[in-house]
Amino acid sequence: MRGDGDNEMSLLFPNGSRIVGLPGVENTVRGLSAVSLMLIDEAARVNDDLYKAVRPMLAVGGGDLWLMSTPNGQRGFFYDEWTSGGEGWERVSVPGSECARIPAEFLLEERVALGDRSFRQEYCCEFGSNDDAVFDNDLILAAFSDDVEPLVLRPY
Repeated sequence: MRGDGDNEMSLLFPNGSRIVGLPGVENTVRGLSAVSLMLIDEAARVNDDLYKAVRPMLAVGGGDLWLMSTPNGQRGFFYDEWTSGGEGWERVSVPGSECARIPAEFLLEERVALGDRSFRQEYCCEFGSNDDAVFDNDLILAAFSDDVEPLVLRPY
């Protein structure tokens, strides 16, 4: 394996296949086409503009797109695709408790060290509320419930 001669972060295989590492900046990532497989690692931490910039690379080759990540709050394209991206996505969730390589004792220590909210996001694959949100997302969604009679203020 060796670089492909064009891209600094690349591998060229003897059969002509190549792996190309792309920059994480929207305005410099453009230019590839006929991509057969695009992997976005830690997708929940990738900027939405970058995601929108790389999707057209799949058009010519009809390539596949894999988004891999632990959640990072209820925001961004990864959250949107996971929760409402439609039937075109196959979703696979593997919590730490189901990973044979992670000892149960370690998970217990992590819950104490990280706190319940961060632990559930990192090891239980749960999309927690955003750290910078004024109101919890569940509280906001509950405000749109038809189960509650609206409060109407009437003048005296």
